[in-house]
Amino acid sequence: MSILESINAPSDLRGLSQEELEILCEEIRTFILDKVSKTGGHLSPNLGVVELTLALHRVFDSPRDRIIWDVGHQAYVHKLVTGRQADFDNLRHTGGLSGYPSRDESPHDFVENSHASTSLSYAAGHALAGYPGYTIAVIGDGALTGGMAYEALNHIAVTRPERLIIVVNDNGRSYAPTVGGLASLATLAHYRMDPRYETMKHALGRLLRGIPLVGDTADELAGRLKEAVKQILEPSTVFDALDLKYTGQIDGHDIPLLEETLRTAMAYDQPVIVHVVTEKGSGYDPAIQDEEEKLHGVASFDVTTGKALKTELKLTDVAGRALAEAAATHPDLIGISAAMVSSAGLKQMRQRFPDRVFDTGIAEQYAVTMAAGMAMAGKKPVVAIYSAFLQRAFDQIVADVALHDLHVIFLVDRAGITGPDGPSHHGVFDISYLRMIPNMVVGVPADAAELCAMIETAVDHDGPIAIRYPKGAAVSVPSIPAEPLEIGEAELLTDGSDVLLVAAGRMVEVAAKVAGDLVESGVDAGVVNARWVKPLDPRILEWAAPVKHVVTLEDNVIAGGFGAAVMEAFAKAGMQKNFTCVGVPDDFLPFGSASDVMSAVGMDPESVLKRILAVIDHR
Repeated sequence: MSILESINAPSDLRGLSQEELEILCEEIRTFILDKVSKTGGHLSPNLGVVELTLALHRVFDSPRDRIIWDVGHQAYVHKLVTGRQADFDNLRHTGGLSGYPSRDESPHDFVENSHASTSLSYAAGHALAGYPGYTIAVIGDGALTGGMAYEALNHIAVTRPERLIIVVNDNGRSYAPTVGGLASLATLAHYRMDPRYETMKHALGRLLRGIPLVGDTADELAGRLKEAVKQILEPSTVFDALDLKYTGQIDGHDIPLLEETLRTAMAYDQPVIVHVVTEKGSGYDPAIQDEEEKLHGVASFDVTTGKALKTELKLTDVAGRALAEAAATHPDLIGISAAMVSSAGLKQMRQRFPDRVFDTGIAEQYAVTMAAGMAMAGKKPVVAIYSAFLQRAFDQIVADVALHDLHVIFLVDRAGITGPDGPSHHGVFDISYLRMIPNMVVGVPADAAELCAMIETAVDHDGPIAIRYPKGAAVSVPSIPAEPLEIGEAELLTDGSDVLLVAAGRMVEVAAKVAGDLVESGVDAGVVNARWVKPLDPRILEWAAPVKHVVTLEDNVIAGGFGAAVMEAFAKAGMQKNFTCVGVPDDFLPFGSASDVMSAVGMDPESVLKRILAVIDHR
């Protein structure tokens, strides 16, 4: 039996020798490589935190002490040592093991799969509530580029909750290399918890007590002398400005040093920041050598080479090509991404026009308002962000872009049901939260060709415009540059006298399949490719005039979504129709393949067909 097979709970780690721990680390890396190469998942973040995770679970008593993982990309090792080894064969697959912490899976998980930069807020609230155990937040340097992390630090510095330990896992990366002035954090402080500092501080206190000074003079002298002692030992950091106890840099792959440092941190009656330095992808050369993303998130791959077993052209790639071509003829076009230049489709534009692509770090709110400022200065900014992350900047879209009616283009990638990343990453709210905003135009291309055409439209549109498209493969490579599409102009694919299916985006394909099956069942069904959610084509009402039943299909929540927009248009026109709205129900969706999730909520062709036939039979 391997050492890993003998680990069923964190307590099993504490009796291991240093030699056994080193063997265990190798076994864990081999295990992760083997499983993730088959299932896909977040590879290099987990290879980088093996020693850190073991040290945390050897020092702290989970679940009594609560470890909160920011984002959760790096929680596989945590899952391995908390009794979930047997479930890794179905990692991120329908009905299997979540790729993130999951409260339903284990009492050791406290935060569901989440967005970046949130852990410090969770941890502060937990500690301030007076929880009797330790609260440990593990946050990466990439997540520290998010403003929410600094809001939390600012409040922690004032409230100073006890038994709160913040572990900064510094690997110089988020998806891509960490950007911004704060990325240089690793070059700064070292030994704020050094015994020399504590000894000198107490000696200074005794000295000051013997000096016959009073009032402001004494306080000022004490402050200046204490600051001088700090500077003797180390330069200042942002944490010093907040007067937070800090130690670093600690080798994040040295288990004895990690354990010693964490136990020292437990002795303080105030928040402590432990800065560890790790190597993303540690122990696996293909990940280390990948300069772009260090094999951050992968599909199934060849362990020997690190190369994907299957490659396909994705809609993201198509959008990137179209944008790069548009940038060649529009020198005022600017690309903006929040720590995901390559993943969000800006890689080609950056290669061709590096001075015109900006990576803001994990700072979606700043990215959107920065785009507004650029638009005010006459540029044409393109903000390329995943749907689930763009919702973090809702206020900025409303007040900073749309209110000023600025020409900002939003490429909303990963829209709709995304699959294996689960509840916090499904992009099923964007139609609802974008279409309600005045001045906003919302496009929903049905395929790669329409995506390219809409990008051409957006470049010359004078005002805010969003184009949302799913995570998926492009069936064919469209001609680039494409002919622009007229805003608000839908496409009637087939006429029908019984039922009209009005579909948006990826659901156009579903509608076409269902319409064919309806015709075979004796139901005359027409199909409309809406193309635009806002504005809607008024001809949809004309096309629906002959039918009694209208079916809307969308890859978005039904509440306030595309179906609601169509029904509002009919109500405003005083037209009475029987409606069926197919879309995401009022619930958070599980992880799994996109097709499995869509089937589970009745959005697959077979389910839609049965639903329509049942409604027609009872009309």
